[in-house]
Amino acid sequence: MNYSSLRFQARKANGTHMGTAINQKPLYLEVADRLRERIYTQAMKPGEWIDEKALCDELGISRTPLREALKVLSAESLVELVPRRGCCVRTLDGDGLNELFPVMASLEGLCARLAVEHCTAAQLRELERVHAQLEKAAAAGDVDRYFDHNHVFHRAVQELSHNRWLQRITGELRGVLRLARHKQLTVPGRLDESLAEHRAIMEAFRAGDAKSAQQAMEQHLCRQQQVLQGSEKT
Repeated sequence: MNYSSLRFQARKANGTHMGTAINQKPLYLEVADRLRERIYTQAMKPGEWIDEKALCDELGISRTPLREALKVLSAESLVELVPRRGCCVRTLDGDGLNELFPVMASLEGLCARLAVEHCTAAQLRELERVHAQLEKAAAAGDVDRYFDHNHVFHRAVQELSHNRWLQRITGELRGVLRLARHKQLTVPGRLDESLAEHRAIMEAFRAGDAKSAQQAMEQHLCRQQQVLQGSEKT
């Protein structure tokens, strides 16, 4: 019996029919997932050059899946491929932030407006639950935990917009924005200020005021940009 027959018999034994697709992620996408998480947590820091040989040795892979993974991350603007030099984690500051934030403000503002228009009572309760986690993290002065819950909150608002194209574009750009990590939240007083902005967004959701939710979200993103710009000058 050849290898294909053995695989077929194994699928039969597991109750899998011939027409059922096998959901198996390519190796390079698994590698991209791991590297993306390292970038988001800053285990791989902005501006850091990527040691391909060391990564291949660590992950037990060849150069081919690693380089395919780096192409994926380059397409997401998380790394920069430099001809004849290699690859480094992208740094997001200066002009990059100034270009990105106005776009994010418009997109996330639209997400908030549509989310209010579509939000059910059950979904509002879930958003309240996420916001409560922000309140707890802020009260504890836990910037890392606040950042993580903040990401969940914004992603939830995007999903509530019920617009898959808006979700896709906003989600991709928010991934790029995470390169700045929680730098703006470490500025003195910013954590409480950010929480106040989130409270304004939640008030608009509770009131069912789509226009106010859009304005509050846009102001929230614009304020983040202002704080980051100020922190770069100091």
